[in-house]
Amino acid sequence: MQRVCLALPTMRSCPDTIAELAEEAAYAVANFDVEVHLLILDTTGAPEFAENANAVASLAPTPGVVVHHLGEERQREFLRRVTERSGAPDPELLLDLMLPRAVAYGSCVNRLFLGAAALGCTSAHLRNDDADFQVVDGRKVFPIHHELLSIGRPAGEAAAGVSRSELDPADADKPVMLVSGSFIGELNVDISEIHEMDPAVYREVVRLWTPPVWSEEERDAMVDVSFKGAGSEPFGTDESVLGVPDIWDVYMCNIALDHRAYEVLPLLPSIETIGSDYALLHAMVHSRLPGVTHNRHIVNYYTPERRTGAGFVSYQLRFVKFLLSMLYLYPVYGGMIDLGRGLLDERHGLRVEPVLDLVRGSVDWDRAGNEHCLDVLDRSYRKLGGKYAELADVVAERRRQLLDEAQEDAERWAVLIEAWAALVAASRAEGLGAASEVGAASEVAAW
Repeated sequence: MQRVCLALPTMRSCPDTIAELAEEAAYAVANFDVEVHLLILDTTGAPEFAENANAVASLAPTPGVVVHHLGEERQREFLRRVTERSGAPDPELLLDLMLPRAVAYGSCVNRLFLGAAALGCTSAHLRNDDADFQVVDGRKVFPIHHELLSIGRPAGEAAAGVSRSELDPADADKPVMLVSGSFIGELNVDISEIHEMDPAVYREVVRLWTPPVWSEEERDAMVDVSFKGAGSEPFGTDESVLGVPDIWDVYMCNIALDHRAYEVLPLLPSIETIGSDYALLHAMVHSRLPGVTHNRHIVNYYTPERRTGAGFVSYQLRFVKFLLSMLYLYPVYGGMIDLGRGLLDERHGLRVEPVLDLVRGSVDWDRAGNEHCLDVLDRSYRKLGGKYAELADVVAERRRQLLDEAQEDAERWAVLIEAWAALVAASRAEGLGAASEVGAASEVAAW
């Protein structure tokens, strides 16, 4: 029986999401020969953690579904054992990279990856706490349906489970290590308000994340599709495609990854930076590994704390840091494109050495591009006025810090890549500890 990890990182109260994921897990064990470990990594404060714990305790019992709800201290204890067992010369640094005292999207997913390794899972199925499943005729549309049909299988075998195959026959023996849908609903980056206020400013700001070596036409085309996912068309009937995915068709909150991918390359441990969790997907797509994309898209929505006061400033600063991170990521992504299938070894697995070389080569990139980025943002935010002008003041005050942190994030990623194999091995050896099995069968409406 295959053991898989359905994974949720959260930093807020989300009892409804926990209940939905338990339903998805129950659907999986009812329809596939799997044992599902629902892994919830929770960094909320005590009141919110208690609400999430109550949601876990209230779950309907389901044989084959094992629930792990870990608060921040239990995560820290696990990671301390792992970093020390790994033999790294500086386990405290690795602990900080894995569980910093700040929001770090890539780090929380890296913790999920180590948790999946500790549980002996062969795949990780990633979800988020600010998205819902689509509902059609009263039944939820679970992405894990397509994920379990294909993940980990040789691509030639997976062809029988998709509605269309664009597979190169030469890739038939390669494993499917990525299965993903996208999202509908609100933009997956909370900047739609900028577009409502001034579409021209929105276009200028979004252009800042496009590759500077592209033509003006290519950059404009990228602006038109950025952060929109699959648009607004709701689910009708299943559609799935086997082949080399387009990076625009995959979404980190609606994805399954094979362990042979995430146990090789960790995500950026960038602090306070959105979009820092896509580097692994770029490696898989640019190495031309076969994958499956499907239309069981989740529904994205915004949480209210992002829109006002300190929450607004915090979130928008994460967007600023996302833009600054591109200076160091695009040389890596470009190098991946140039290497193509050279990123794979003779067993069709990702090779970490060429990626590490690319990351190391990016850390001393000329900062002029990021200086220009901050200049454009300052002008744009002040044109919008109001709270955006106040945001401009904050960015200006932290300008040197933001520039330094963007470079340090690239340097810290190289450190983590070097240590990752040892951390994965240590996680497997440690195990995750006690969990609660949800014990008796429950009825789940199936798609």
